[in-house]
Amino acid sequence: MEYAWLIPVAPLLAFVIVGFFGNKTKEGGGAIALGSVLIAFVLSILVSYEYFVTSGLFDSGEAYAPAPFQWLVFGDYALNFGIYIDSLTCVMLLFSSFISLMIFLYSIGYMKGEGARKRRYYAEIALFLGAMLGLILSSNYLEMFIFWELMGVCSYLLIGFWSYKHPEGDAASEAAASAAKKAFLVTRLGDVCMMAGLFVLLFAFKSLDFTTLFDPAEIANVDSGMIILGSLLLFGGVIGKSAQFPLQDWLPDAMAGPTTVSALIHAATMVKAGVYLVARSYPLFIQSADVMLVVAVIGGVTAFIAATMALNNMSLKRVLAYSTVSQLGLMIMALGAGGYVIAMTAGDYHASLGYTAGVFHMMNHAFFKALLFMCAGSVIHAVASEDLRQMGGLSRKMRITSATMFIGALSIAGFPFFSGFWSKDLVFESVMNPYASGLPAGDIFLFLFALALITAFMTAFYMFRMWYMTFKGKPKEAAEHCHGESPKTMTVPLIILSLFAVGSGFLLFVGLNDIITFSVIGGEFMVGGNGKTAEYLFWHVLENKWTYVSLALSLSGIFLAYLMYSRRIINPARFNMGGRSGLYRFLTARYYFPQLYDQISLKLGYGVAKGVDYVDKNLIDGTVDGISNAISGSSDTMRKMQTGNVRNYAAIVIIGTMVLVAVLFILVRFGGV
Repeated sequence: MEYAWLIPVAPLLAFVIVGFFGNKTKEGGGAIALGSVLIAFVLSILVSYEYFVTSGLFDSGEAYAPAPFQWLVFGDYALNFGIYIDSLTCVMLLFSSFISLMIFLYSIGYMKGEGARKRRYYAEIALFLGAMLGLILSSNYLEMFIFWELMGVCSYLLIGFWSYKHPEGDAASEAAASAAKKAFLVTRLGDVCMMAGLFVLLFAFKSLDFTTLFDPAEIANVDSGMIILGSLLLFGGVIGKSAQFPLQDWLPDAMAGPTTVSALIHAATMVKAGVYLVARSYPLFIQSADVMLVVAVIGGVTAFIAATMALNNMSLKRVLAYSTVSQLGLMIMALGAGGYVIAMTAGDYHASLGYTAGVFHMMNHAFFKALLFMCAGSVIHAVASEDLRQMGGLSRKMRITSATMFIGALSIAGFPFFSGFWSKDLVFESVMNPYASGLPAGDIFLFLFALALITAFMTAFYMFRMWYMTFKGKPKEAAEHCHGESPKTMTVPLIILSLFAVGSGFLLFVGLNDIITFSVIGGEFMVGGNGKTAEYLFWHVLENKWTYVSLALSLSGIFLAYLMYSRRIINPARFNMGGRSGLYRFLTARYYFPQLYDQISLKLGYGVAKGVDYVDKNLIDGTVDGISNAISGSSDTMRKMQTGNVRNYAAIVIIGTMVLVAVLFILVRFGGV
């Protein structure tokens, strides 16, 4: 574990090597980037093994947090750099590095025709992964924030990868540039909130180290209002980075980048960082039931809104993007519900179900969403289009892609015994818990539970709508030019990830149930341990009546998509009235959030910018220029006195002497000197 810092260093070093020498190596540095993530994955396995098995730390509920490197000290405040390893850290390291390994391997085939630009691509994704791994291992909020911002820069660069000479022409290049700027600016709003939260927490605790902020004794000595304010501001960062309401609109536009980038952002890095921040900050967030209620409501609203916008979208990648936003909402909602129960329950509370459900679904989602995006990339690679209206009948030519994407769709839809089935059921139950427990905000959580059930139906429908339109029916324009199945470097990762999309849910019953837990025992916080037994969880899911309600809704969604887009028994045009339906236009316009962003930017942002520009030019620059002009003018005046005439200089000396004598006389005569 003392060498855990090498995990992010490997891809960061690859970024430097590929950046300088990538064009002189095979595949533009692809082999170097792939090797670095393999090193990071192996090190993650070794670190996790030591933490869980040989160190004894997991059994005692302790985190590995060696003495940090002291970076900056001012007064009573200290800023440090170090590593912090607990069960949450290990789980995040393992699935992030493994899925990134699959994506990097897939990229070798996907980016084969990109020429010299491959060097830039591999350098940037290596930096992206290094930032995510550094964020996971961070021992304090400032260190985390630095890597958080580095990911933001990488996302800007990768989303705008094709802003110069896009394969589809200038319009696509402009769209990529616009999407990159939008992602950067919108996420910055959340980042500013997060930075403000760091200031609040630093002022309150005089430190940003997790060992200090998560200490119950330290928390007890801090004003609860400061903790609430700091927690809400931190959650503002989550809203931006994980595309939660009302800042959810940037993520679908981020599809302008390469599909491998989309998979990396949606499955292994970036948006998962926000969910990780909520889980990591649980000891602070649970100090207020109101904070956890806000978290749950934002998550539930996001899940529902994003799912509705995926219902009629005709872009293969955008459907998956809206799906990501919706699933992130479910994770955030589960974490909020679990934290609310802890905050409202007096005394000890063992193994929060909401925490387990949120982290479990985050892990499962990483597997099946990476699979789905990479399947989408395989399709786009074969037909050079992502328009669902131009596809159809591809299962005959792309059997591996078709089968693996079908598995991914079943998993995200919550089909029985696939990975998504287990975690989504736990999410639904955790949201129902506050109502079942008779807590004050129970009715709000009952409403969120209803939204979650509707979201489950919509998820199953739009995922299989997408699959049927892509792989079934008669081949259309793009499908007719399909060159066949993708190369093995692309299909092998699909097969591997499809196995996890089926089986990762069963990890809950072979030890994961005791790893992804958060407990309050005797006033102390414990991450990992004290989980429900595997047997209890297994039968609890199968005997829960709501499991079958959500299952019925999911199967209904799949069947409706089958009737509409495979058998064609129901004409989809009946629902949208040929595009004339007001609801259809409303969803197509994305609830008019893009227009709202534009108006806010134009009327508020532009006005503020003009005010800042006026102050900058007239006050700041005016003051500086005024001082400069005064000095310059006085020097010009003084320079004219240098005539070079000795008689003038003598006259000045005599006049000066007379003035000094006069002043001295006055001081002696009237001043008593």
